[in-house]
Amino acid sequence: MNVQTGSPRPIKVIGHRNPDTDSICSAIAYSRLKNILDPEHPCKPCRAGLLNRETEFVLDYFKVPQPQLYTDVSPHIRDVDIRPAEGVDGEMSLRRAWMTMRDQQLDTLCVVDGEQNLQGVITVKDVATANMDGIDPHSLEIARTSYQNLIDILDGTVLVGDVSGKTVEGRVIIGSGSAEQIEKSISPGDIVIVSNRGDSQLAALEMDAGCIIVCASSKVSRTMQMLAEEKGCIVITTSTSTYVAGQMLSQAVPVRHYMTRENLLTFTLHTPVEAATKVMAAVRFRYFPVLDDDGKYIGVVSRRNLLNLHKKQLILVDHNEKGQAVEGIEEAEVLEIIDHHRIGAMETEGPVYFRNVPVGCTCTIVYQMYRENDVEIDPTTAGLLLSAILSDTLMFRSPTCTPADERAARALAELAGVDLEEYADEMFAHGGDVSGKTAEEVFNGDYKIFTSGDVRFGVGQGSYMTEKNRRAAQALVGPYLPEALAKQQLDYIFYMFTDVRNSSTELLMAGAGAAELVEKTFHTALENGVATLPGVVSRKKQMIPALINAIKQEQE
Repeated sequence: MNVQTGSPRPIKVIGHRNPDTDSICSAIAYSRLKNILDPEHPCKPCRAGLLNRETEFVLDYFKVPQPQLYTDVSPHIRDVDIRPAEGVDGEMSLRRAWMTMRDQQLDTLCVVDGEQNLQGVITVKDVATANMDGIDPHSLEIARTSYQNLIDILDGTVLVGDVSGKTVEGRVIIGSGSAEQIEKSISPGDIVIVSNRGDSQLAALEMDAGCIIVCASSKVSRTMQMLAEEKGCIVITTSTSTYVAGQMLSQAVPVRHYMTRENLLTFTLHTPVEAATKVMAAVRFRYFPVLDDDGKYIGVVSRRNLLNLHKKQLILVDHNEKGQAVEGIEEAEVLEIIDHHRIGAMETEGPVYFRNVPVGCTCTIVYQMYRENDVEIDPTTAGLLLSAILSDTLMFRSPTCTPADERAARALAELAGVDLEEYADEMFAHGGDVSGKTAEEVFNGDYKIFTSGDVRFGVGQGSYMTEKNRRAAQALVGPYLPEALAKQQLDYIFYMFTDVRNSSTELLMAGAGAAELVEKTFHTALENGVATLPGVVSRKKQMIPALINAIKQEQE
């Protein structure tokens, strides 16, 4: 049984790391389409990184919340079957704890307070140890055992006195000898176990016993009851024999007295399964408490639970290469891929729905799928799809733009109720504003890593409507490139600063031999470390293929 019963885990629709507008908008729009077509398998849009300013503007403009952030989709404790074993009160008796373990086939109970805060854990081993140590006549007193626990395990009845809120304050004495022997062994406040002998009962009362437990359903005379009431002595009757009562009383000790409360080994819903497995292998416990996001106890997990984990199910949009995917992709289950890029290296466990169309934007494909399934596109979804197409095609200036992209964008602009040109200018203006941003934030705005043979390289791109914004971005990112190269352990990094209005790019680079590679690839000379590339505006169609071909030639 899993604590998250009641609704299936949603399928995560997610784009690449360092998401751009197409990555985010296609995740949102495709999730909406899937939820309409197949509501029994709910989808939710997610993102694998921080949003850039252009995408933030789009979501704010159409009043759409940001998708949930997932930087790692490897399995976590929330992805296994958590056993919802109820927490127990620390006042529970050892006997009741053992009975609960036996009935629920558990060897560990988690002790919680009234607000489900974990106080400690008690195991079968702890109960066994406590039972063997139960020969101490002071154990009930030391543990401040409640009289209610005594009544519970003896199935007793209070004949005289009020036990509400009272705890044991003396030793446990078996009153099986003569009255004289009993008198010698009793101290005020002791609990005395007696049978039906009136002289034994009287001796216990005269020595100011705190409680008399009368066994074997023996009668207690009215006179004896009145005397007990005068002396403030509690009288409890039980059908249990004197011998059994003496054996069982030590089991009335509350579990809080023997539970482990320090250095508890707990997991949260966000604990990676890999980390939990290592912890479990290092200790001999069988069950481990699990805490929710608020630190409240919700259940336990064992090694067996980890074997039955539920991998996160993903639909990838706007990418199909492992190097661009969210961390932990190899430990997730990919169900679909919707993309418009080259087909890279991505292994899946089984067959998947893979739709790859040579258009300028993933959202163009999503738009086509809405139309194919005759699903109405609401104004908000239309605005998101439009924004992505404008962004990826640089408002139809990119060589990757196809007639299908432009037709889709113009139809979507009408559905969204916006003026296409005015909206595009406003979107690009917000996206190009780098004021208040760090070099790393601007760098990661739209950045991907690619592989060609043994060479790994990164290519980033910023698209700008104004010269001012483009120059500001270059001034920030340029000095940061060597640091990013070392941090990511890449061979090269190339960064495109694209002038949308004039359809040209200034390219900056880092890495040994990167400058020579660019000069050879684009047949141009660098000036102050910058390559000016007229007509080059597409990373996908003009930059990546050219670089990969040049790298392959160098490797031959």
